[in-house]
Formats: sequence, structure tokens, C-alpha cells
Amino acid sequence: MLSNRIQIKLGTPVKSDTAEKIVSLSKRRGFIFQSSEIYGGLNGCYDYGPLGVELLRNIKEAWWKEMTYREDIEGIDASILMHPRVWEASGHVEHFTDPMVDCKECKARFREDQVEESECGNKAYKGRKAIKCMQEGKFTEARNFNLMFKTHIGPLEESSAVVFLRPETAQGIYVNFNNVKDSSRQKLPFGIAQIGKAFRNEINTKNFLFRTREFEQMEMQYFIDPKDDEKFFEYWRGERLGWFTKYGMRPERLKLHVHEKLAHYAKAAVDIEYEFPFGWGEIEGIHNRTDYDLIRHTEFSGKKIEYFDDQTKLRYTPYVIETSAGASRSFFAFLCNAYDEEEVTKQNDDGTSSSELRTVLRFHPALAPVKVAVFPLVNRDGMQDIAHNINDDLRRKFKSFYDDSGAVGRRYRRQDECGTPFCITVDSETLYDNTVTVRERDSMNQERINKDNIVDYLKGKLEV
Repeated sequence: MLSNRIQIKLGTPVKSDTAEKIVSLSKRRGFIFQSSEIYGGLNGCYDYGPLGVELLRNIKEAWWKEMTYREDIEGIDASILMHPRVWEASGHVEHFTDPMVDCKECKARFREDQVEESECGNKAYKGRKAIKCMQEGKFTEARNFNLMFKTHIGPLEESSAVVFLRPETAQGIYVNFNNVKDSSRQKLPFGIAQIGKAFRNEINTKNFLFRTREFEQMEMQYFIDPKDDEKFFEYWRGERLGWFTKYGMRPERLKLHVHEKLAHYAKAAVDIEYEFPFGWGEIEGIHNRTDYDLIRHTEFSGKKIEYFDDQTKLRYTPYVIETSAGASRSFFAFLCNAYDEEEVTKQNDDGTSSSELRTVLRFHPALAPVKVAVFPLVNRDGMQDIAHNINDDLRRKFKSFYDDSGAVGRRYRRQDECGTPFCITVDSETLYDNTVTVRERDSMNQERINKDNIVDYLKGKLEV
């Protein structure tokens, strides 16, 4: 644990003051909680709190609109449990492994390729690098560990009843290619998009939400004529990078990593990486998967997965350009990207001024968990009633929050930490001229508008 106050476990600790502050804020403001915390927590699993679930939903909604509000991409929601032959065909049974090593002394387990960056699990050697233990011969030989969670269907735990929790959502798209093509009457090129849970039994979880055992993926598989693969690979690389910047990701904290060593199914692969407090990490992969998956499923199922071109009269197996983003990692990246601290001037009661540190989450308004907060300046003269009425009207259209507790400056600061882009204050002027103060989060500028125009004002500000 980071401290007695912070109960969220990080797995392998993130060695960054900023990271610790983000984790602390995540719990304090209700973004992320440790799963099963009252029982000591479950490592690598997290719960999304009231603000977290809204942020995650907004990210997924923004991705879904980007992908499916166009003519050439259809949506699907495939089952988590699939026939076990799916995972034989995809290569997950054979290839979805990590090399695992154990320390003979402290019994800690590590991925062999992560030993150099890990710390020794022996409390007696606090701060000692695990690589030193390996160099001293304290580690076992590496052995492959399959990352899929195994379970059983039905009342008997026998080999014929074995199924897996899906480690990725893509296979649910591939096995439904014919169904979607025929029912939607799509012509190539076209895509199939899906958002859903995936599960990986990671040897070690690390860096808060970056590597967990249960997560959500946002994947789109774009089916194309093989001769057009390079064109569409470049197209989707640009589209996906642009999506992150469109929603406020700072370009200087994004980069492309081109893979030289490719997976067995890939012709080309590039990752979009974000500069987290712990370093650069992948948030989305764009892959040219060729026709590997469709051919494998054809072989293993005995059902042809092909496309017939009405114009050329040719029948062929399409190539696939995959875009695969982790919703959980995107959540973490947007949270880190939004986190900011700045010195601001504070007016004291005695007329003097002083500086204070303002913590603010600068989310793009479309992603912000709460769009607007409503305050009465003071709890008298009917200001509470007016503020309540405004909030009741707004919450039918936006996620809003009412707060009448404490000084208005403290309320602003609380909403800054929640990432709320706008705050509306009802004051004495409201009683006479029907106007309210709108305070903008990033600039802290304030302006007065008629309270009857609040909805239109916010709609204009929240457009992407």
C-alpha cells in the first residue's frame, strides 16, 4: 500500500509522486476503489466508483460513436463464454503464454521479461532488485504459463466441460463475420466493433489500472480486400491517433511504436503509447492480422468464412485491420492526462491575498463525469430553492451535481478535483434579474447568463 490513507494496491509500485497523487485522488473522489477492499482487496482487480463509472461510460460512448456512427461499421456484443475450439483455432491455447520464474527463497513469482524492473519479494531485502536474486541463482528455470482463465460448463468438472473466459473480444467478431455480413448486407470494406470484458490471468499486475486481470476492450475489426491492406493500415493508424487528441490527449504525451518483432498472426503492428507517470505504455494497438484468423476458424469449424465480390465475381478470405484499445487503460491515460496542479491566488477575509495549490482534472467536457455543478451562494432568501430547480432541470439532460455545503470557493475546488467543467452559482442578483454566474473550470473565468439559457449554453460548450 502507498500509505495508511491510501488503500488501493498497485501491485508493482509506481515510483512517481504524481502517480501516488492520482491514485489517492481516485479513491478520495470516487473514481476507483480496490476490489473487495473490506476483505483486504483482490490484487489486479478494481471497482469503478460513482465518478469512475461515468468517466468510463463516457469514454466508451465516445469510442462507440466514433466507430459505429458511420456507414461502414456495425456493432456486436458477443458472449464472454465461447466454444473451447475457438481458442484452439485462434492460437491462444498454444501461444497465449508468458515465461514465469519463481524465487526459491521468498517464493515470489515474476514474468521472466520483467525481472529487471521488479523488486525482490523478500521483506528482509527492502528495495533490492529482483534481477540481483536471479544473478545469484535464486530463481527457477522459466516455464510457460497460459494466461487464460479456465472454468467449466455444467455440473461436472471434466475435460469435456472446460471453457475459458475470453482473453480478448476479437474472436467473437471473427466467428460472427458471416452473420453480420449477411444480416447487415455490408460490402467490403466494412468493420465490426465491440466493447466488452476480457480476462487475463497475469503473473504480475502492475501500475494501478495499466495491467489488471479483468478489463474492458474496445475493438474494431475492419475487413478488406487483401490488396488494400497497407492503405487501410495507414488510414486506421491516423484515425485512432486522432481520436485521442480529439478528446484532449496532449500530443507530446503520445507516440507511435512500430513493432519489429511481430505476433504469429500479424503482417504489421503499431502501438499508440501514452507517457504515464511510470513511463511509456501502450493504450491501443493497430494490427494487420491478414487472413489468419478467418482461415483458422474455417479450418477448425469446417464452415467457410469468405467474401464474394459481386463486381469481380471473385471469392476470397478478407484481410483484417484491427484496432484494439483497452477501455481501462484509456481511462487511466485520460485520468493522468487530465491531472494538473497550479498555483492560484486566494483572496483572504482580511483583504490580503495569498497563493494556494489548485488540483484540477482537465477532462474534455464530453468525457467529464459530471458536466455541471449547481450551488446556492448562501442558504437563505430562497437561493436553495432556485438552485434545486435549476439542478432538477439540468439533470434530465446532463450529469449534474448539487452542493450547498461550505464556502463557495471550497465547493469550486471540490469540483475541480472531480473534473467538472462548469459550475453555476445562484446569488442575490439572481433574485432580481434572473441571471446566474457560470464559472469555467480551466480558466476560472466567470460570466453571467440568464438562467433560462443555461441548457443552450451548456450544449454549445459540450459539443465535440
